[in-house]
Amino acid sequence: MTALGVKPRRAAARCKKGERGGELKTRKDEMFEEGQRVRANLAGIEAKGVLFHAAVTDAVGNIVRQTSENPPKYLVRLMFSFKGVNEVEVPAERIKAI
Repeated sequence: MTALGVKPRRAAARCKKGERGGELKTRKDEMFEEGQRVRANLAGIEAKGVLFHAAVTDAVGNIVRQTSENPPKYLVRLMFSFKGVNEVEVPAERIKAI
């Protein structure tokens, strides 16, 4: 309930397939394409000896390719380089499309 006593609407969560633009996708079902611009949460990931700290939660980059299907992981080319690292393998649940 909100301050006005009105229950928030959750219509999108109740939709069936075919309603309101089709089936809802969860984060785990999301597939990314090569070249797609994404934001990645790199907190705690180590790549080539470089550990990304907790502050690196919205690193911008492009998908290079999918490196694993189970669990899904992608190689992301970052828009920045940190200590010479500009590509990182990132689990799909840490990636969101821009």
